[in-house]
Amino acid sequence: MSSKRTGPRWDTLFETSVEQEGHFTTAQAAAAGFSPQLLTKHLKAGRIRRVRRGIYRMVHYPAGDNEDLVVCWLWSNREGLFSHETALALHDLSDALPAVIHMTLPMSWASRRLRVPDGTVLHHADIPGEDRTWLASVPLTTPARTLLDCAAESAPPDLVRQAYDEGRHRGLFARDEVWAVREYIEPYERGSR
Repeated sequence: MSSKRTGPRWDTLFETSVEQEGHFTTAQAAAAGFSPQLLTKHLKAGRIRRVRRGIYRMVHYPAGDNEDLVVCWLWSNREGLFSHETALALHDLSDALPAVIHMTLPMSWASRRLRVPDGTVLHHADIPGEDRTWLASVPLTTPARTLLDCAAESAPPDLVRQAYDEGRHRGLFARDEVWAVREYIEPYERGSR
């Protein structure tokens, strides 16, 4: 007779954290059989460290390129996705580095009182599946949706123009997908002549 193992499963927790650049949430730890007391024991032993309330990092996991984004995404209960200027940078559509993280949360979050992570700007929209994509361990808006969002939020026209040109050059979207972006940047182009 084999008995089913019901205790904490370090391998399960590690596999979860691998997909999230070494991070996991309290809820994910609980699903892997870790009680709050056991998490505290691993904190004290130096195996994990607390990144922010409810989010932890495996200490010996190699540093990743998008750790700050993963932490922000986990903060959103994995419901948010990166958008606007952050998505432009992630898609390599702009050489500008955004000073803040732009994240879009579902409209149902608009009325919530949140403790927003420092350096994060929230947007609210219900983004359909066809406007979503992934880059490694982070979800983000597609290149076309990113450009449309930037134009709608009046991002700097030169930034939007650069992203439009780069995306068209790389074949990331068709001209008719982003017609509103052309309408946004054309007055700027006429004024710069």
